[in-house]
Amino acid sequence: MIRFESVSKKYPDGTVAVDELDIVAPSGQITVLVGPSGCGKTTSLRMINRMIEPSSGRIWLDDRDTGTMSPAELRRGMGYVIQHAGLFPHRTVVDNVATVPLLLGQSRREARRRAVDVLERVGLDSRFAKRYPAQLSGGQQQRVGVARALAADPPVMLMDEPFSAVDPVVRAQLQQEFLRLQGELGKTIVFVTHDIDEAVKLGDQIAVMRVGGKLAQLAPPVELLTRPANAFVASFVGRDRGYRALGFEAAGVLPMRDEPSVRLGSDVAAAATVAQDGWVLVVDDEEKPQGWLAVADAPPGQIGDWMLHRGGTLATEGGSMRAALDAALSSPSGRGVIVDAGGQLLGSVTAAQVVERIDHEAAASRKPAAAAPSPAEAGG
Repeated sequence: MIRFESVSKKYPDGTVAVDELDIVAPSGQITVLVGPSGCGKTTSLRMINRMIEPSSGRIWLDDRDTGTMSPAELRRGMGYVIQHAGLFPHRTVVDNVATVPLLLGQSRREARRRAVDVLERVGLDSRFAKRYPAQLSGGQQQRVGVARALAADPPVMLMDEPFSAVDPVVRAQLQQEFLRLQGELGKTIVFVTHDIDEAVKLGDQIAVMRVGGKLAQLAPPVELLTRPANAFVASFVGRDRGYRALGFEAAGVLPMRDEPSVRLGSDVAAAATVAQDGWVLVVDDEEKPQGWLAVADAPPGQIGDWMLHRGGTLATEGGSMRAALDAALSSPSGRGVIVDAGGQLLGSVTAAQVVERIDHEAAASRKPAAAAPSPAEAGG
């Protein structure tokens, strides 16, 4: 557990970066600090490992005041990941990752073996071990940065906008990998970002900060989206927060319909006989959806991969309302594809059906609870 107790950071020129901050980051959870530029997010993070010293207040690591610990001792128990990975350009990937284990006294052989193990855990094959950072993509470099932070198996991870310097597709992949790792390792993580979508996706709890280092709200993502504490939080979270909150609402059993499909490589003329509203879903030999075919625009012959419209996303059975609605809205046919956990076709659902379900659930949640019976009624 990390606990901020009335922590402030004031610079000699009078600038207040952090003002009387009180936050608890629970053990084994991800606490995200989010807010506009200049709100003290990174300053708060760096005060945890004493890269910046607080002007007042105390920061506790479990039951220890970090101000009484030597910075070196403190940092040995914390992994630290920054935006551009911060790798040593003249060292190979394996030697970059082995840096902290070596500093902790492990032999070079043991440290390198540990480094290779951690690289594989973050999704990098051992063949990358002998490459240099310049030979890697931005996403691969960020994975190495995470691996280096994990190499000594620290209980605490501090992460300062680690995924913001890569493109959106790679960023989404890194976020998923990060959540998978956290599910396995259960670290205590403090994560800084300026992106509220990233905060909602990754955080067990989110601390929204405002300029001047003031805490505006600390809450789980669904509470932040549905019950912002004030106008600043509501504005920062965004006007579409109601839609994003659907990501935390289980879709349950949707009114799916059977969706006719054809195999990739089938004849276009045969596909036209089962098409509905001009569209037919194309699946592979394992019944996994590959895309939609607009039969009126397709040339005669066999259905080729290049003919398919791939705009629609897939929603997994038992997933969220948001995923189901997105699948329907993004589908060129207007029918959202629902698949099982293995990615095989189950059926389809329309946006109207999902919205009707959302409206029904919302109406049910607004109903007042039934009054408790009086003692006389209870006694019959």
